[in-house]
Parts: sequence; C-alpha cells; structure tokens
Amino acid sequence: MGFVRFTDIAATSAAVAATGGRKAKIELLAGALRQLEPDEIAAGSAFLAGELRQRQTGVGYAGLRNRPAPAAEPSLTVAGVDAAIAEIATVAGTGSQARRRELLGALFGAATADEQRLLVGLFGGELRQGAQAGLLAEAIAVAAQVPVTAVRRALLLSGDLKQVAVAALAGGSAALAEIRLTVGIPLTPMLAQSAPDVGAALLATGAPAVVDTKLDGIRIQVHRSGDEVAVFTRSLDEITERLPEVVASVRALPLREVVLDGEAMALDERGRPRPFQETSSRAATRAGGKGGAGRRSGADGKGAEGPSLVPYFFDLLHLDGTDLLDEPGRVRWAALADALPAELIVGRTTVETEEQAAAVFAAAVGAGQEGVVVKAPDAPYDVGRRGSAWVKVKPRHTLDLVVLAVEWGHGRRRGWLSNLHLGARDPESGGFVMLGKTFKGLTDELLRWQTERFKELAVEDNGWVVRVRPEQVVEIAFDGVQTSPRYPGGVALRFARVLRYREDKTAAEADTIDAVRAIGGTL
Repeated sequence: MGFVRFTDIAATSAAVAATGGRKAKIELLAGALRQLEPDEIAAGSAFLAGELRQRQTGVGYAGLRNRPAPAAEPSLTVAGVDAAIAEIATVAGTGSQARRRELLGALFGAATADEQRLLVGLFGGELRQGAQAGLLAEAIAVAAQVPVTAVRRALLLSGDLKQVAVAALAGGSAALAEIRLTVGIPLTPMLAQSAPDVGAALLATGAPAVVDTKLDGIRIQVHRSGDEVAVFTRSLDEITERLPEVVASVRALPLREVVLDGEAMALDERGRPRPFQETSSRAATRAGGKGGAGRRSGADGKGAEGPSLVPYFFDLLHLDGTDLLDEPGRVRWAALADALPAELIVGRTTVETEEQAAAVFAAAVGAGQEGVVVKAPDAPYDVGRRGSAWVKVKPRHTLDLVVLAVEWGHGRRRGWLSNLHLGARDPESGGFVMLGKTFKGLTDELLRWQTERFKELAVEDNGWVVRVRPEQVVEIAFDGVQTSPRYPGGVALRFARVLRYREDKTAAEADTIDAVRAIGGTL
C-alpha cells in the first residue's frame, strides 16, 4: 500500500479552494496526483474531486455534528481513510447504527482539524462540484503527461473519473485508448447550446439543418444487449426498473445490441405532454445513485408508480457491434430510421431556410412541447460537449440554476421553505454565483416538495435562512438580465419565477455565469 498522507490531500484541497487562477489550481491538483501510489489513485483522485469512492455510506448530516476532538498530529493515509470509509459503507444489520457511529468516531478522532474539515465536506457532499471534476481531468493530463483530449474522451465514455485517473497515471495514453463505448455502461450525452431564435440557431449550425422537436420530457439513454436492457438518466443514474414501458419498447425491437439517445415523457389522452413534474417524478433518483439506485419496480414493470412514459429517440450511438459516435449525424439518423419504427423516433424535419425552421418551431410549441433543437447533419456525436452542432430554441428566457439557500416563509407560507436563493455555476472557481431570489411560480404542491427536499440538503439553519448543499437544479424563467451591485456576479435576473425542478440534472450541468452574462449582452 502507498503512504501518501491524507493531510497532504486536505492541504491541496484547501489550497485549490483558496486559489483563483485555473492554471494554478490544475498545477496544485497535478502535483498531488503525481504523489499517489498505484493502489491509491482511485481513492486519492476521488478525494481531490470532492467525492467519496463509495456511492452510499449511510452517514448523514446529523451524524457529522458530534465529532470527537481533532488529533494533534496527522497519522492518516489516503489508503487508510478509503479503507475506513469502505468499512463504514458496508455496515448493515442489527446494531449497525451504533457500529457506524463507532467507526466514524474512530476515523474523525484520528484526523487533524484540517483533515476533519475535508472529511465533513466529503461525507456531506458539499465538495461535489462539476467544475472541480473538470479541473481534475486537466490535472490528470498534466500529471500523466498525456493529451487532455484523450482524458476528456475517456472520462465521457466511461463516466468514471477514478477509472480514468487510474488508466492515465498507471498506463498512459495506451490505457486511456482502451476505454471505449461499452454497451451497458452509460456515456456522457451530447448537449445543446441555446439560441434566442431559430435564425441565430441556423447561423451556428449552417443550412441545410435538421430540426428536432424538443420534447417536454426527461433525457434517457437506453442500452440493450440481447434481452438485457438498461435505462440511464442524463446524469448517468440507472432507472431501468422505474421505466418498464421503455424497457419493453426497446426489448421488442428486432435488434441484438443497441445504444439509443432520446427522451421519455408522459402524455395526456390528447397526446399532449403532461406536466414535467409528473414525468420527472418517475425517474427521481435522490434515494440512490449509479448502478440501479432509486428503483421501485420489478424487472417486469410491476409496481411502477406514476403515469406511463412513452419513449422517443433522436440518436443511435451503437448498433449490433458497430460504434456510430464518430459518424456524421445524417449517417446515425439514417441508421436510426432503418432500425426503429417511426412512432419511436422524435419529430424531425430537414430545413433550408429560417422560414421553414420557424414553422417547425411554431408547430412544436403549439403541440405543447419545449421548442426545437436545430442540428448540423455533418457533425459527429460529441460526447459531453455543448458545441454549436446542436442548438436549442425555446419560446422564452430560461436558465437551469442551483438552489444555494432557502428562506422560511411567513403568513400563508409559514412552516414552508419558500424564497429560493439562486446561483449560476462558475467554471473558474468551481463554485456558484448568486443571481437573486424568487418565490414566484411556486404552487402548494411545489412548496411541500421543496420543503422536504431542502430539509434533506440543509447544512445550516439560523431560523430564517436555511443554507443547503448546492445540488438541486431548478429551471427558472425570467424577463431579462440587469446589472446589480447587490450580488457578487454584478448581474441579477428580472422577474424570475420557478418553472419546474430538474431532478434529471446535476449541479454540474447547471448554466454558467457566462451564459447569464451572454443573455444580458454587454453586461
């Protein structure tokens, strides 16, 4: 086993948080990665990314309050801390609560004050930030002396930062190249940037272009090998047993092996989308994570709760042994049309003019959908990228923001968590920039839901404001962006109101402060 001290990881984590420049952060992380022994890379890279290697530990915020006094001198190693947390995570059965407290107390009792601070952040989830993971990907490339593009592609194909770190640092570019699309293992989906109208979208993609209906549903990625079918969310959580109707649809296809990208949504009796909250509740995975967490129903679909969801697919990434990621869109979409019946494919139109695209947009909105996605037919499937090849257009300004805190309501809303503090992601610092507050658009149902949700995420409550872990994404509609000396980003949203909670998105996928400023033009 290696002997890298946990205190060195804690010091690096603190230094990264205190450092402003991206390059300096990457150098700090790379220096720490270089020190890790091969059997410490998985755990050490996870700690540096602000994560635990274990998805579930059974340790909640309440269990972190009563901690023993910190140790005077550091004695913990990376491998030792990882082994202790692994033991805590496997405790089960009679007496498990007392045993978990005992093990947790022993770990914290051996930790210095700085080490305890890092452990609290790791267990409490306060350090989990997509920007940190993005920084670490670049740091892995620097430490392993491999191209950052190779690290990013391997990360997006595997969805596992720890696996990529081990491959790069132990095996270099050759090991990274071995990480390929594997049926059954989700890959980070291609994303779309935003445009204010279809004209601007066509300027980005070029013409002719393909215009897809942007459905008011949840993003799904479906993998099939033989009779085995797995369904994943955009954040790579497995929800197979929650969506038996999707499983049945894909299992019925005359195919041996396939990876599909699409959406699923609930429809009313007229064929129009039902409220997004009904659809997203079927895929909620807060109770767990990757590898089948959040399941409620059996493999045969019995016991599935909520409305039936209908799948619609818009891309084909793998078919019967052949990867299609690097093929142009027109090739992938032609293969999709050959492989699937028309009723399982999203509405799709080829356009050459802005007028044609505008007509498709109007029809989509008129049918109750979110808008359209304009796509360049010659572009490959850029795993994890939000480039100009796909551009979404909605009929209003919206942003996916992160809730940073919530205020207790008063009057009719007394006893409910009401006023939301909204933050945009800051890629440079790895944190979030507050843009303002809103309590508008909240129904009684949403108030009840968010009160329970934010109690789960609470890290501090002074009786007025409840500070929460920055994990919950909410879609906000607004009328514009204005300058504001009141908030640290210098901008604020005008007439912000809640549209819906995005249980299908993680905080790492929230919109950035740069996107907010772009909407504001020269602000």
